[in-house]
Amino acid sequence: MSGDLEAKSWGSTPNRVQLFCYEWTISNFSFCMGGIRKKITSPVFSLKAKEEMAWCLRVYPNGVDEESRDYLSVFLVLLSCPDRPVRANLEFWVRNSRGEKVQTMKSDRVKSFLQCQQKGFKKFLHRDHLSDEHGLLPEDQLTLCCKLSIEGAVFGILGQDMTPAIKDVRPMLTDDLGELWENSLFTDFSLLVAGQEFRAHKAILAARSPVFKAMFEHEMEQSLTNRIKILDLDPQVFKEMMGFIYTGKAPHLDSHSMATGVLAAADKYGLEGLKALCEDALCRNLSVENAAQTLILADLQGLERLKTQALDFIALHASEVSETSRWKSMVEPYPYLVAKAFHCLASAQFPFVEPKVISGSSQL
Repeated sequence: MSGDLEAKSWGSTPNRVQLFCYEWTISNFSFCMGGIRKKITSPVFSLKAKEEMAWCLRVYPNGVDEESRDYLSVFLVLLSCPDRPVRANLEFWVRNSRGEKVQTMKSDRVKSFLQCQQKGFKKFLHRDHLSDEHGLLPEDQLTLCCKLSIEGAVFGILGQDMTPAIKDVRPMLTDDLGELWENSLFTDFSLLVAGQEFRAHKAILAARSPVFKAMFEHEMEQSLTNRIKILDLDPQVFKEMMGFIYTGKAPHLDSHSMATGVLAAADKYGLEGLKALCEDALCRNLSVENAAQTLILADLQGLERLKTQALDFIALHASEVSETSRWKSMVEPYPYLVAKAFHCLASAQFPFVEPKVISGSSQL
């Protein structure tokens, strides 16, 4: 068990990050893999700069709930702290029999801790990976490591009591709502997508989507059974949409296929903010191969900025775009878009040509 503190930019600079690693070895671990929801709690540890900030780790060998029963669930718990939230990034890993760092899992955003809150991963490690062949239980011991990166001026200078005011609580709100979604806490509604079940909260869905709100307000089958089947969405697209519903963020729109899929989902469920994020992503990711498809999509969705960008891109790369299969397949069903593209091309090639105005009568 170790607890080394690494401080960066130590002094009066307000933007500090404190790094702390804690290693915990659990002996006779195979005997702990009993009933569901059974938990193991580590000794309490603290950071030397702020001893009143106490933490512990919790492991659920058979998962924290029914959904995660085939996994080890791991959490970091803030037991006590100064009277303020603590914002931190988490990273968990396991040391194998050779002392190597394996099974690393990091939080995808900063977590906001209040006293007695736990944050971590429901599906950290599948129980099958604890077999001898993977070397994760040498001498029946599990060694779990946690690195905590605490941001902000929560520490101050040693010997000083700094209590900065909270200027903006919105990041904490989105973090907490994101936790509800990621960990399926207190859910009351099921969504079945391509055979996978996702748990959610009717109140949040109704508050964020007018389509879900209408569904719940009227006594439709989905509202009465608290269950809905979604047949036309890819699970990854669905997860991105739900992440936006809970947090207002959509961080995985870099690929053209993901952005187009999420755009269709956003349009179906009336998520105008998500449509705007998709439009931005598609504008950034225009290419010779996808320009024609993007133009059609922008026209069908009424996205004028994306439509203009696509037309400008096609005019700039006309010879390459016109050779693509998607452009050739677009010519017959969308002649008006082809005409617009040619108009943009002509304007781009002859930007300074003005029509002549002839006054008076012509003379032979």
